[in-house]
Amino acid sequence: MLILAHRGASFEAPENTLPAFSRALDAGVDGIEFDIYPLQDEWIVFHDRYLTRLAAHPGRLCDLTLAQVRRLKVFGQHPVPTLAEALEFINGRCLVNIELKGADIRRGLTRHLLNAVNNANFKPEQLIISSFNHHWLKQLKQDHPEQLIGALTSACPLTYAQFAEELNAWSVHADVDFVTKEFVEDAHQRNLKVFVYTVDEPEDIYEMKTMGVDGIFTNDPRRSINILNGLPVTPPELQKNI
Repeated sequence: MLILAHRGASFEAPENTLPAFSRALDAGVDGIEFDIYPLQDEWIVFHDRYLTRLAAHPGRLCDLTLAQVRRLKVFGQHPVPTLAEALEFINGRCLVNIELKGADIRRGLTRHLLNAVNNANFKPEQLIISSFNHHWLKQLKQDHPEQLIGALTSACPLTYAQFAEELNAWSVHADVDFVTKEFVEDAHQRNLKVFVYTVDEPEDIYEMKTMGVDGIFTNDPRRSINILNGLPVTPPELQKNI
């Protein structure tokens, strides 16, 4: 079962920042997940629609200029990276799952992916584009059939993973609260990988492994890797004080 760092090692460092990606790589993750929004002629690595929680700034991300966003600090500590900066930093050292949070998929996204392969040591199969908006994924797959896509869901549909198969997805990404053994089996019968979010607790990690899921997204990859390997771990509430 693969371990993917959710927004980087977001338990140890501010989410979706280069330090969070660095901590994830140090932990030996199989992959890193992060979120992107289109802004002017760039893609910004950021999760929230609004700026208050992450940047202590009023308003919406989409209403700022790129120059204004570049002056923000996530949790008052680290700048907001661009997609290019994130890919260059990770430099092909693990899988990358890029979740689309904004709609303009034709705004140079595939140029960044091509550059990652040509100049940042990635292989095409290391780059997965995911989204809850399946219309965006459908368009991306139509424009670039070779691109791996992951279809996100926060439900357990009556037809299980059929929606992802219809998108010609490589993987389906399911909420830990709703994933079931039947869902996993159905997805595998459709030749889909199953990744589950967000999985941090030992009981859930063991359950996902028993279900046969292919990977989990976790906020604390170092601890999750130790749990998966049967090593002793420090409780999270104590770990933060070390």
